[in-house]
Amino acid sequence: EGENRPTLAGLLLLGKEPQRYLPFAYLSALRIPGNDISLDPLDQKRVEGRLVTVLEETLRFLYIHLPRPHVIKDMEPEARPELPVEALREALVNALAHRDYTVSAPVRVIVFNNRVEIRTPGGLPNTVTLESLRVGIHVLRNPTIYNQFLRLGYVTDAGSGIPRMIRLVRQATGQEPAFRLEGNEFVVSMPRIVVGPV
Repeated sequence: EGENRPTLAGLLLLGKEPQRYLPFAYLSALRIPGNDISLDPLDQKRVEGRLVTVLEETLRFLYIHLPRPHVIKDMEPEARPELPVEALREALVNALAHRDYTVSAPVRVIVFNNRVEIRTPGGLPNTVTLESLRVGIHVLRNPTIYNQFLRLGYVTDAGSGIPRMIRLVRQATGQEPAFRLEGNEFVVSMPRIVVGPV
């Protein structure tokens, strides 16, 4: 009709208030004081804005609720996060870049006492299976969003993200993250070493 209209990716990446037009495209971050979602959250944040803002604000929420003990190395304290920042960032970038934006539901990030879950609306894209994820299959559901994250340096475009996440979490906790489908959500569950209120 001769009018320029924003695309979904354009709104999410560049829009001033993306959730004004896409009210479901936010992230719900929660800290649950136990291991069961039925418990009332200790803290809850609705994270809105452009995708890069959502990513940065969610990482800040995780920094608050995951211990970062300091180890003395030489003469300076060195922060050792409970879960590797690279692994958390990889899971969040995947959730934002590969979620199904036709599903009217937010991404959810839940910090339990014994695990951190990243819950992404929609099943796995195209021919991807839970088994193939672990070996680095590389299929793009939202290529424009993914390519913007690539330009910003959040992804490598090598399909190495999930294998690297597995390695980093195993090194940090002695356990591997779990990947599963529950209803209409793809779930990444990272085990925590600290059990109990934080």
